[in-house]
Amino acid sequence: MTDVAITEAPGQLESIVAMALRSPEPVFLTREGIRVAAVVDAVELERLYEAVEDLEDIRAAAAARKESERTGQAPIPWKDIKRGLGLM
Repeated sequence: MTDVAITEAPGQLESIVAMALRSPEPVFLTREGIRVAAVVDAVELERLYEAVEDLEDIRAAAAARKESERTGQAPIPWKDIKRGLGLM
């Protein structure tokens, strides 16, 4: 991982972006030695956001299943949900 001081970043912006595009890891911008921001490949960032959303969906489904088991209530069938939304 590469760290660049914020005070040096403006003069190195082109090379910082090039480093971020070549590497799967971010280029960290630091202030007084502390990482405060990162430059990352936009495609990699989108992939990471999608992975987080997928993980959140998996966790929500697991929580719904656990709640269903706890309450003893059966899940609502998908066809009933679609009918209720006027999609059938």
